[in-house]
Amino acid sequence: MKKLFLDDIRTIEMVYNKTMESEFDIVRTYDEFVGYIEKNGLPNYISFDNDLGLGEDGKVAPDGLAAAKWLVYKSGLDLRNLDFMVHSANPVAAEQIKGLLNNYIKHLRTED
Repeated sequence: MKKLFLDDIRTIEMVYNKTMESEFDIVRTYDEFVGYIEKNGLPNYISFDNDLGLGEDGKVAPDGLAAAKWLVYKSGLDLRNLDFMVHSANPVAAEQIKGLLNNYIKHLRTED
């Protein structure tokens, strides 16, 4: 089972049990997230942070919500079997990510 961890700062053991470290691949930015999935395909599980710090230009970097939107609107991937968690400390953004993905996955499953 492939698992992906999107977070600019946290380590796996800060969110999950340390023994799970080897189960995850870690990406730190939106661009790394997109690149990872384009190269390796959709993982079975994604753990999302929202706030991903500043970009190289010093401006706010694309966030976890942008990554979730990419999955829904641009990736062209079948998300019906995606399992995910949002571990962001930003409660508003966490709900936005959950709502977007849950509603889209529900929509896909009702099309079957």
